[in-house]
Amino acid sequence: MKLAKRIALTTTAVAATAAATVLGTTAVQAYSARPAHLPAVHAPAALAVPDGNRLTGVYSAHGVQTYTCTDGAWKLLEPAATLSDRRDRAHRPVALHSRGPVWVSTVDGSAVNASAIANSPKDGAVPELLLKATATRGAGTFEGVTYVQRLDTEGGVAPAAACAGTDQVSVPYSATYAFYKAAS
Repeated sequence: MKLAKRIALTTTAVAATAAATVLGTTAVQAYSARPAHLPAVHAPAALAVPDGNRLTGVYSAHGVQTYTCTDGAWKLLEPAATLSDRRDRAHRPVALHSRGPVWVSTVDGSAVNASAIANSPKDGAVPELLLKATATRGAGTFEGVTYVQRLDTEGGVAPAAACAGTDQVSVPYSATYAFYKAAS
C-alpha cells in the first residue's frame, strides 16, 4: 500500500477513535446495553483457546493483506481491515485492524495487540490463526482480551508471480475474528 493510502487509513482510524472518545461513556453504554448474542465459533483443534478463557466478541472483517517486494519475493507488509458487528441484521463497524497486529475499537478507543502462536493452513486463503494478546489499552471492547482467533479466512494470499523493485500489492481478504477474555 502506498504511503499516502496508509496515511489516509491511519487518519481515518485516528478520527474514528477521537470521535468515540469525545462521545465518552454514552457510546460505551449504548453499545454495552445491547444483548450480546454471539455466534458459534468453529476452530481447528490447533487453534483452540486454552481453558479459562471465554468468548466475548465475534466480528466479520473485510479488508486487504498488503505485500511488498523484498529480494524478488512478496512479503507481508500489513493487514488493513474493518471489523463489523452483525447485530440487528446491520453491519455496524466496530473496529479497525492494522499492522502490529492491532485491533482498535471505533466505539470506545480500546485496543489489543497480539502475536500469532499457532496457525492452520487454508487452501486459497491466508491461514487461520490463534493469537495471544501482548498488550491491551483502554476500557471497553478490547479491555482484558487474552486471545484472538482469525477464522473462516477467504483470499488475501500473496501473488505467486515473482516481483521486482519495491512493488506493493494489496489483496482483498475476509475473515471472522473471535476475541476472548479470562473467565472470571
